[in-house]
Amino acid sequence: MADTTSNLTSGNLPASNPLSKKLNKILETRLDNDKDMLEALKALSTFFGENSLRTRRNLRSDIERRSLAINEEFLQTFQVVKNQLDSVYSDVKAMSDCCQDMTTRLKNAKAQTHDLINQTTKLHGESQKLQMKQQVADTFLDQFQLKPEEIRSLRGAKSGALSQDFFQALSRVKQIHTDCKVLLRTNHQTAGLEIMESMALHQESSYERLYRWSQNECRMLTGEAPDISPILCQALLALQDRPVLFRYTLDEYGTARRTAVVRGLIDALTRGGPGGTPRPIELHSHDPLRYVGDMLAWLHQATASEKEYLQTLLKRCEQAIKICQGDMRDVNKDVIHVTGATDDTIQDILGHITEGVCRPFKVRVEQVLVSEQDAVTLYKLNNLLKFYLHTIGQIINPDAALLSTILEIRDLSHRMFFNSLTCNANKLLDKVELPPADLGPTASLAQTMTLLKDVLQCHDSSVVTLENKKQDFKQILACVLDPVLQMCSVSASRLNTVDMAAYMVNCIYLMQTTIALYEFTDTRQEMLQAQIDAQIDTMVSEQAAFILNRVDLAHIYGSIQQHQPKQGPLSSLQGLDAITVKSAMNKFDSYLASPDSLLLPQFTLITSSKNRELIKKNSSELICKSYKLMYDAISDPKNEYGEYHSIVPRTPDQVVKLLM
Repeated sequence: MADTTSNLTSGNLPASNPLSKKLNKILETRLDNDKDMLEALKALSTFFGENSLRTRRNLRSDIERRSLAINEEFLQTFQVVKNQLDSVYSDVKAMSDCCQDMTTRLKNAKAQTHDLINQTTKLHGESQKLQMKQQVADTFLDQFQLKPEEIRSLRGAKSGALSQDFFQALSRVKQIHTDCKVLLRTNHQTAGLEIMESMALHQESSYERLYRWSQNECRMLTGEAPDISPILCQALLALQDRPVLFRYTLDEYGTARRTAVVRGLIDALTRGGPGGTPRPIELHSHDPLRYVGDMLAWLHQATASEKEYLQTLLKRCEQAIKICQGDMRDVNKDVIHVTGATDDTIQDILGHITEGVCRPFKVRVEQVLVSEQDAVTLYKLNNLLKFYLHTIGQIINPDAALLSTILEIRDLSHRMFFNSLTCNANKLLDKVELPPADLGPTASLAQTMTLLKDVLQCHDSSVVTLENKKQDFKQILACVLDPVLQMCSVSASRLNTVDMAAYMVNCIYLMQTTIALYEFTDTRQEMLQAQIDAQIDTMVSEQAAFILNRVDLAHIYGSIQQHQPKQGPLSSLQGLDAITVKSAMNKFDSYLASPDSLLLPQFTLITSSKNRELIKKNSSELICKSYKLMYDAISDPKNEYGEYHSIVPRTPDQVVKLLM
């Protein structure tokens, strides 16, 4: 036995030994991959508890007994199932027999009630048709008939207030009336015409009630700041479908607001604001500018406020127009014609409202203009009216009565202003003052220039347009300066040439300096400067002649200018001999040593230092030219003065250096 075991261990058994094959097979078996073997071993482990010789020998019989017990248990359990299946089978068979019986009975009943079923089916179909017709009828009534509560909302009490239900019902009536057009294009024309007639009656009665209510509401809007309710705005929106009623309602509103505006102006003039603040405008009637300015400011504020109230009243109407205009893009749709509250409508009503204040305002302002004599105040009033004419013109239509009234008053103030300036100019010409001893401007001229300065300052600070300013400046300067220049010419007519030139230079210089600070006066300044230049040229000529006479060169200069070659040499003429010429040149040389000693007395009376320097300079230039003419003639050998250097020791350039 030991040998056998050792042989097994050492693997020396013959390859053909069955036992070795089994052992090798067992050793080569991989139990972890044999699932059946693993399951068998698991099952064996549940009842194979002790590994002994006896248990190994009885293993087969134990397994067979266990298998037998399992089969017996299965048989018992399956017997119960079989008994239950037998019970179910008997029940199903009974049910089958019952169903067969019922089927037979139903066939018999169906054969007997066939006519009744056909009639029932027919009645059921008719019932469905009637239900469908009822639904169609209900839908038709909902679409084309008013509900009782809607009819009550439309009728109501004639004096009763309107509610939102009324407008909803009215909108419903309009929708039904519009939808009836569809019926007229079908076979239901009679129904469509009857419904349209019924809705038309509802519409007319509703619009009549709406118009009466809107009129009463508008009549009550007479307060200083009317409270415009949303219901009234919606009422006007609904009235747009009736242009005549819509216009009558707006006219009623305009009449109420016109009365309120007139009463407001009278209260502002006589009573003032609440509690006396602000004070009544009439208290400032002694101050024309403030009096007229307060009235214009009140009118501007009232006009702007009334326009805001109108826009608030008609705001929804304007929005409806825009919506309708947007819906008109499709020409295949029904076009909704709406007479809306356009800007023209607002402007017409606003013009009617403000027309009432025209007469009281015009009467008071005309009284101020007629009684006022001061040209400056009249011009300030004119500018004030121009400003408010432009300002209020941005709010209301140019054709409005209020703007026409302000325009008339502005034209009146314009005429009164220029009449005042003309009267002042006529006074200057009627009583011309003699020039004063200093040849300066007269008192009347100074007063007129002060008046012109005040007028131009008022115009320069005004807010009118540049074109209007330019035109006004042109008229004002022509109205004032032309008579003043004429007055100065008449006043200086009895003076000698030099005094007249000095006097005219001083007067024109005052005019020029007065208008020099203001724009749009360049043309007039050029004209005045041309006249000054002409008078300065006169004074320059007189100054040069005065100097030549005082140094005895006037005769010599005149003779040289008129000398003809056929007369012979200059030295042979009487008064032009060398001794006489030399004596005059000696006096001229004394003048060159002190040029200021030979100035005209009128020269110092020139008020402008610039003009004095210009006269002095131009006269010196004229003296230099005259000396050069005489120097050239004396130094000419044809005139036979011999050693002319002793007669005219100074050259023209030297004279220029001394005088210039």
